[in-house]
Amino acid sequence: MSTDPFQRRRLPGWVPLLLAVLLVGADQALKAWARTHLTYGEAPVSFIPGLLNWQLTYNTGAAWSLLSGSTAILAGLRLVVGLGILVYLFVRPQPRAMALILGLIAAGAIGNTIDGLFLGRVTDMLYSPALSVVTRGLRAGEFPIFNIADSCVVVGTLLLIVLSFVPDRRPGNRL
Repeated sequence: MSTDPFQRRRLPGWVPLLLAVLLVGADQALKAWARTHLTYGEAPVSFIPGLLNWQLTYNTGAAWSLLSGSTAILAGLRLVVGLGILVYLFVRPQPRAMALILGLIAAGAIGNTIDGLFLGRVTDMLYSPALSVVTRGLRAGEFPIFNIADSCVVVGTLLLIVLSFVPDRRPGNRL
């Protein structure tokens, strides 16, 4: 057993893998539900009034339709990123917070990869009027319609940025 007191704080690689599998499953289930219960091109349907609506759309690019028509290239990149993160977590177990954040990002990348590879486009169905108020205020138009995978990547990335500002508490580390 390791004498490093911080080693016990590391998560085994299967934990973020399990997190990723559960989130990819939820993402794919919601996308399948949206494709069967919502109609493309119809007006938003309120889910949580003023906060979240259902509205089916498809995207062949990235956020804000950047790189539209690049589904195959983006799917390949997403797959490399998602699987690369999970392999990294098996090879180099990380502290709990980092492992969970990276698992979240990997789930998002893999969730949208599945759509890109099998459907040729990513299914989006969540629209936030509240976020659109913010983006319109910034003169950036409507906030994009998104899905669980997108949320995993964005929330994971934001948490990664926040975590980067948390000082390392290992003995002898002055930074």
